[in-house]
Amino acid sequence: MRKPKLRPVSFYEIDRYLTKSWRPLHRHPIHTVTRKDVAARLNEIERQNGVSVASRARAALSALFAWAIQQGYRDDDPVIGTAKPEEGPGRDRVLTDVELAEVWNACADDEYGKIVRLLILTGQRRDEVGAMQWSELDHEREVWTLPAARAKNHKAHALTLPPAAWAIIHTVPRKPNGYLFGRKAGFTCYSLYKPQLDARVQIEPWVIHDLRRTVATRIADLGIASPHVIEQLLNHVSGHKAGVAGIYNRSSYERETRNALAMWADHVASITQNTKRTIIPIREIPA
Repeated sequence: MRKPKLRPVSFYEIDRYLTKSWRPLHRHPIHTVTRKDVAARLNEIERQNGVSVASRARAALSALFAWAIQQGYRDDDPVIGTAKPEEGPGRDRVLTDVELAEVWNACADDEYGKIVRLLILTGQRRDEVGAMQWSELDHEREVWTLPAARAKNHKAHALTLPPAAWAIIHTVPRKPNGYLFGRKAGFTCYSLYKPQLDARVQIEPWVIHDLRRTVATRIADLGIASPHVIEQLLNHVSGHKAGVAGIYNRSSYERETRNALAMWADHVASITQNTKRTIIPIREIPA
C-alpha cells in the first residue's frame, strides 16, 4: 500500500525489518500477538544487532499494526508500551584529519569500503550514495544528479564529482539491477560491515553520518567554501535559502560546489597519501 510513496531503499529496509527481524512472530495470527511477544523479540533484536536496528525494527512493526487497526484486524497496537531502544542524544562528532585518514585507509576494497570513501569525498547522505544508480551518472560531464525522488528534501541535486570519486566509481562492476551497490534497491548491509571497519581503526566511536558533518566542518575550517556554498553542496534548504531568500535565489552554485569538492578531494589525498596539500584560498579560484 505504501510502496509507491516510499523511496526504493526505504521500502526495502522496512520490508527487511518485517520479514527478517520479526520473523519469529510470523507464526502468530496478527490478532494474537501480545506486548510480551513484541518486547521479548525486541530485546533479542537489540542484543543481536544493536540499538539502531532495534529502534527501526520497532518503528516498522508499529506502522504495520497501525495499518492493521485501520483495516479492523486489531483494536490495539502491542508495540505501544514496549521500551523504545535508546539511541542517545544528538551527535556532534567531527573526525580529525588523522581519524579521517585512518578510516579511509582502513576501508576494504568492497562495496562498503567504496561507499565510505565516496561519503568522505562528497559529504552526501549514506542512503543517497548507497543507492546510487548508473542512470544518475553523466560520465561525459562528470556529474552525478540525485533525483528529487531520492533526495531527503525532495529536491534534485547535481554535483560535479572530483576525479577521485570517479576513480572509485569506475572500479564498480555493472549489475542488471542498475544500482552500483547492493543486490536489490541499493546497499543495506551497513550494520554488518560497520563493526568490521571499526575493528580495523583505533579511534573514538563514530557513526557514518559523522562523515557528512566532518566534510562540511572541515571544508569551512580550511576556507575552501563559504557557508552558503556548503549548504548547497549538502543539498540543504535551511539558512540562506530558507523562506523568502530561497524563493528569489535560485542559483545552484555549480562552479563553487565543483571547486569545493575538487579542493576537498585534494585535501583528502594529502592526509591519506602523505602528499603535499595544494589547496588555495577560495578567493583565488579563477572564474
